[in-house]
Amino acid sequence: MSTYKIAVLPGDGIGPEVTKEAVKVLHALAKIDASFEFEVEELNWNSQYYLDHGRMMPENGLEVLKEYDSILFGAIGDERVPDQISIWDLIMPIRKNFQQYVNFRPVKLLKGLASPLRKEDPIDFVIIRENGEGEYSNIGGTMFHGESREMAVQNTIMTRQGVTQITEFAYRYAREHDLTKVTNATKSNAIIHAMKFWDQIVEEVAEANSDIAYERYYIDALAAYFVQRPESFQVVLASNLFGDILSDLGSAIVGGLGVAPSGNINPSREFPSMFEAVHGSAPDIAGKGIANPIAQIWSAALMLEHLGRRDLHDKILQAIEELLVEKKHLTPDIGGSATTEEVGSAIAEKLLG
Repeated sequence: MSTYKIAVLPGDGIGPEVTKEAVKVLHALAKIDASFEFEVEELNWNSQYYLDHGRMMPENGLEVLKEYDSILFGAIGDERVPDQISIWDLIMPIRKNFQQYVNFRPVKLLKGLASPLRKEDPIDFVIIRENGEGEYSNIGGTMFHGESREMAVQNTIMTRQGVTQITEFAYRYAREHDLTKVTNATKSNAIIHAMKFWDQIVEEVAEANSDIAYERYYIDALAAYFVQRPESFQVVLASNLFGDILSDLGSAIVGGLGVAPSGNINPSREFPSMFEAVHGSAPDIAGKGIANPIAQIWSAALMLEHLGRRDLHDKILQAIEELLVEKKHLTPDIGGSATTEEVGSAIAEKLLG
C-alpha cells in the first residue's frame, strides 16, 4: 500500500477556506478505507508570499513540487498583486513546466440541483481544453506607448504535437468511458490560419478513431447549443481560450462556479498533476465563511481518480449528491444559509456513515 504525497497550495481569498474542507474530506476517506493513506504539506505560495519575497514561489519551487504525487490548488488573486504576476508567476509555470496539457472540466448536473435552463434531460459531459499553448501563449508585445500609433500583438501558438496530444487524450477518454461522440470547438471560418491548422490535426486523429462519432461547431454556435441542448454533448474538445470560456458557461448551466471542479493533467505522469476549483479567489466574500467548498472537494475527488482511486472519487461524489438532495447544508450561492465549514463537515460525516 502506497502513501500519496499531496502538495496543498491554499492560495488567496476563499482558497484557504475551501481547501481546508477538501482536506477534511480526504481525512474522512482515510478513516473509512485502510488502503488509502496520504500525507499533506501546505505550501503558502500566494500573493502574500509575493509581497514578502518579491516572487510567487521560491526559486526552487518547481523542484519542490516535482517530489509530490499530486497538487491541490486553492485559488489565486489579490488586488494588491497584478493578475499577470499571480497567474504567470505561479499557475502558468506549474501547468507548462509540468506538461499539464490537459485541462479537464466536468459539466454535470448533480442530483439535488436544478439547471437554470429547466432541462429535464440529464446534463453530463466533459470539456477537454488544451492547456499548454494556443491563445494563452505568452508571445507578443506592445510598441509606441502613449502615442496615437500605439499597438499590441498577442500571438496564438499551435503546434502539431500540442493539438495531436490533446485530441488523442479526448478520444482515449471517450473510449475508456464508453462514450460515443467528440465535439470539436473551432472558429476556422474566421481564424483562418491557427484554427484551420487545429481542425486539420483534430480531424486526422478523428479519422484514426472513426468508431467514435465526430462533429465540429463554430464556437459561437456551440455556445448557443450549450444553452439550447446541453444534453447532446459528451466530450467537447477545445483550444485554451475557447475551452476556458465554454467551461464557465457549462458551469453556469449546472449550478454555477461553486460546483465546478477541474484538473490540470499530465497524462504521462512524469510530473504531478494539479487540481483546482474553476472559481477564482472571490475576494468579495473571502473571510465571510460562505464560499461553496463543493467545487474544491470535487476537484480533490478528481485528483483521487487520477491517482487510480476511482472508487474514492465515486464515494465523494455520492456524498455530495446526498447533501444536495437533502438541502439541509447548502451555501447561499445554491439557495441555502450554511457556512463553508458546515458543508465540508456534512460531506465528511456522510462518508463516515
